[in-house]
Amino acid sequence: MRADMKRAKRLVRRGLVAAQRVLRGAVRSGYTRWRRSIQVRVVTSTLFISAIVVAILGAFLMQQISSALMDAKVKAARLQLDDGLAQVQRDLGNSPGDDSRLNTTIDRLKSRSGPSGLYEVYIRDTTEQYFDGYTTNELRQESVPPRLREKLQSAPQGTRAYTYGELSYVGDRPSESGLIVGGRTGQFELYYLFSLEEEQRTLTNVGRSLAGVGIVLLLLLAAIASLVTRQVVIPVRLAAQGAQRLAAGRLEERMRVRGEDDLARLARSFNEMAANLQEKIGELEDLSQVQRQFVSDVSHELRTPLTTIRIAADMLYENRDTFGDPSVGRSAELLQSQLERFEALLADLLEISRHDAGAATLDAESLDMRDLVLRVVGDIQGLAERKGSKVVLQLPGEPCMAEVDRRRVERILRNLLVNAVEHGDGEDIIVSVAADRDAVAVAVRDHGVGLKPGEGQMVFDRFWRADPARARTTGGTGLGLSISREDAQLHGGWLQAWGEPGVGSQFRLSLPRVAGAELRGSPLPLVPPGAGDARPLFAELEAQE
Repeated sequence: MRADMKRAKRLVRRGLVAAQRVLRGAVRSGYTRWRRSIQVRVVTSTLFISAIVVAILGAFLMQQISSALMDAKVKAARLQLDDGLAQVQRDLGNSPGDDSRLNTTIDRLKSRSGPSGLYEVYIRDTTEQYFDGYTTNELRQESVPPRLREKLQSAPQGTRAYTYGELSYVGDRPSESGLIVGGRTGQFELYYLFSLEEEQRTLTNVGRSLAGVGIVLLLLLAAIASLVTRQVVIPVRLAAQGAQRLAAGRLEERMRVRGEDDLARLARSFNEMAANLQEKIGELEDLSQVQRQFVSDVSHELRTPLTTIRIAADMLYENRDTFGDPSVGRSAELLQSQLERFEALLADLLEISRHDAGAATLDAESLDMRDLVLRVVGDIQGLAERKGSKVVLQLPGEPCMAEVDRRRVERILRNLLVNAVEHGDGEDIIVSVAADRDAVAVAVRDHGVGLKPGEGQMVFDRFWRADPARARTTGGTGLGLSISREDAQLHGGWLQAWGEPGVGSQFRLSLPRVAGAELRGSPLPLVPPGAGDARPLFAELEAQE
């Protein structure tokens, strides 16, 4: 028995949870649609405001109709009371009478209500000489409220009064709400008791009619609001869709112009903007193409004379000790270093031109990221020692395999490590490697000058340097991080940066295990542990197709 009760409770609980989920889902879906659709908001607001207005008007009309109906009922009841008092005065006067005269009088008054019985009659002898009271149709004397009796007793002759109460009968006849009017003539009090059931039915029918008319009116107002809003929303929606297609590169997109109203002017303005935008983008594309072609041609053309100069410079550099003048030997050394920088610049320009032209290709192979990190660290170890920095490796024990282009990934890591050494102020450089099921990541952390606010938008720009006045020992061209970002995006990965002035910076390279796969997350945090409440200065840069 207990097991059945527990099972039933679990089922009830599950049902309640499921109902709550469905309700929350419906509310969330409705709110999302309300928030995203102007038409839904306008129709909803119109319905809400119209419902308030219709409710107020309905209540006002019901109050007016009820008041008018009751006033007419009271007026007719008073006329009937005046007629009845005159009849009592004629039949009974102030002289004592017997029961037969009283019965005859009360029956005569009741007969005037017609076969439907519009009212009941109650006579009371204030002297109580012959009877306390006489009613028609088994009406209880308690139907006349005591407050009405007291009011007539304390009032002078000829006073008329009325009130609302409940008419109760002897037997199984149900009670009814009614209007009671009364007056005095001589020693007698005469009361007319009118049933209000018919008036209540009338008010109920009127209320239902008003409710039905109100609902129909609300639906009509909602339909009108939806129709009017649709005439405005559809052109705006078409403009938004056209803007999205423009943003997607479909520069030939145009809106259809209909009429001469404000929406037509919106369409014409949109079309003019699209035409100007297409023209400007075309000009920029032509200019960009010319620039890319110029950079590529110049880079290729310079390689031939540079090769000749390089051969001569190498010969001078190798024989620099044979020159009698030391300044000539120093000049040979300077020529050698500047030629190396010039060659690096030409190589970077050629790589940039390939990326711009979309000609960069990925030669991917399955490699262990730990091996690539160890190789690059070995290459820059001499530079780190000269700068007084120590490279600390944090490598996992298991392989971190991924499909990557060895040359490009090594170039990214070399750029990151060289920048860390240059800006690390002799502090330790921490290189971390991690992997999960879908991605691998390498983070390079330095404790140098860090990155200032506002530099986050420029760190990956071409030819940008954090501090142009800062002395460099590696002869950077300002293209390293830009090329590194292009290489990371070519893999379908991210290259991100975090930094704070005086705290240092961290660059994180995240790559999918399968080249070109969608990257959803990184196994390493962007903000290094222990950095406090520091926040990333640079937004995440994701690869785009």
